[in-house]
Amino acid sequence: MKGPLFYSKILLFGEYGIIKDSKGLSIPYNFYNGALKVDEDPSEDAKKSNESLKRFAGYLKNLQQENPSLVQFNFEELNSDIDKGMYFDSSIPQGYGVGSSGALVAAIYDEYALDKITVLENLTREKLLKLKKIFGEMESFFHGKSSGLDPLNSYLSIPILINSKDNIEPAGIPSQTQNGKGAVFLLDSGSVGETAPMVNIFMENMKQEPFRKMLKDQFVKHTDACVDDFLKGDVKSLFGNMKKLSHVVLDNFKPMIPVQFHKLWKNGIETNDYYLKLCGSGGGGYILGFTEDIDKARNALKDYRLEVVYNF
Repeated sequence: MKGPLFYSKILLFGEYGIIKDSKGLSIPYNFYNGALKVDEDPSEDAKKSNESLKRFAGYLKNLQQENPSLVQFNFEELNSDIDKGMYFDSSIPQGYGVGSSGALVAAIYDEYALDKITVLENLTREKLLKLKKIFGEMESFFHGKSSGLDPLNSYLSIPILINSKDNIEPAGIPSQTQNGKGAVFLLDSGSVGETAPMVNIFMENMKQEPFRKMLKDQFVKHTDACVDDFLKGDVKSLFGNMKKLSHVVLDNFKPMIPVQFHKLWKNGIETNDYYLKLCGSGGGGYILGFTEDIDKARNALKDYRLEVVYNF
């Protein structure tokens, strides 16, 4: 092991909306993690990861030359470790919307950044925003454009509340109730989602006035309400807003929902057994679900793989 473990994350609310200044809420998900490693006898996957790290190091070198005041790395040590075969050993599924590249970015920053902002210091808003900016630039290597939130969540391993682009803070979320019937869960779509094409579709849609209006008047409004309800622990109001949000996503984000889930999505809204929403950019990977009664949801979704991530 070359450094500590970094965990996956789940953006409970705010996918796409945070591009347009909606609120967002991101929580660490400790079920999956990754760490930098060097092995005597590396597997094929480890070799692939090592090759990818080589390219990433080249990208970071460029980033440092173009923007030296943003972040500096110890390239001597980084390149030496890569030459020794270092790779990112991760259980985080790629293309599933739970932050696989975010954990890698956090691990590289933690191990090789000079003058790094640490988790132990007093995290002012300025420091959080600086970290988010650094991570956004670093993670752009993987996605083309990144908000920096995934690595930030992975690095700090605390829930993060996004109030707007320039206003983020650590969030206290209501503690889980172990025997609560309400739950947030992940549903495995069985296919991998590519972030970049989904973001491109969204950006194309943003050129249309009706789509922009829907985003502001409905999507962002319901997202913000869900974040507030969740943080307050107002379950009744949360599910009312969750239903509206699920509906808006089904009506306006169809390309991001795998086709075989359109009917299942609609079914949840009609029966109130569960409500589905995108997890990350969509297009595959995980789908996020909310239910007031996990037994009902399990029964309705018995043909699918379901993982509970939070009980209330």
